[in-house]
Amino acid sequence: MQNKFTIGQMAKLHNLPVKTLRYYDEIDLFKPIEVDPYTGYRYYSVEQFKVLDIINYLKVLGMPLKEIKHHITNRDISEFIDTLQKYKEKTEEKIKQFEMAKAKIEERIKDFQYVRDIEHVDEPFLQRMEERQVVQVKEKITSFYDLEISLRKLNQYFDHYASIFVGKVGLTISEESFEEGSVYDYNSIFLILEEVERGVALEHIDFVHTLPAGKYATIYFRGGHKDAKQYFDKLQQFIKQNDLNVKGNYIFRTIVDQFISKVKAEHLSEIQVLVENDRKKE
Repeated sequence: MQNKFTIGQMAKLHNLPVKTLRYYDEIDLFKPIEVDPYTGYRYYSVEQFKVLDIINYLKVLGMPLKEIKHHITNRDISEFIDTLQKYKEKTEEKIKQFEMAKAKIEERIKDFQYVRDIEHVDEPFLQRMEERQVVQVKEKITSFYDLEISLRKLNQYFDHYASIFVGKVGLTISEESFEEGSVYDYNSIFLILEEVERGVALEHIDFVHTLPAGKYATIYFRGGHKDAKQYFDKLQQFIKQNDLNVKGNYIFRTIVDQFISKVKAEHLSEIQVLVENDRKKE
């Protein structure tokens, strides 16, 4: 039948499911030129191809069907330009989000490659750390329950700026609390901001702090919170032997846990603290 196409033919020509064309008909977005009163068969014409092309084009831009229907009905060029401008801006925002996601993935790959091949395990050492920007919630954490609730707070406060992920979350603990050997006795929780997250509309947030640049006495170990005390003792001995002064709280961070690797031998945590040389003994 010349210049008449069944719904199946129309769907095949435009690479669309038949049910999509039926739905377009139901919502009065794109209707067949003819419906056989006896069979109910829908028929379309070649003149309708361009309309369907426009609908598909606008769908690719992310425009909802309601707005597409409005344009198809009104066909106002000025309004169409305004609409395209709006979706251009939305597309630019999506590109920024994808670029940030790509940068985060690259940084995580680099981090995990480093810790997978790390050599300084179970042995304290000094390392120079650059300034790290963090978002921090200062509150007592004395149980696993407290820890998880504090994590949710971080997630609620900073969901639009940074993402909670294993290896980025750290806790601070005083020397006295570590000395007492409590598994959970932390005084704050923080989230390390990745490079692409720094300075992203964070200036007005009161919870943004920095971990200062400097020398950090550090120890990596295969374990978690329950194993930390023995490595804290080892780190303290290293600090005393090297005549170092502790500056502030200790930092505890789980970098690889059971959610990253099911191999226990690959689990990794870190204790570190800012130090300086003991001037009295220089």
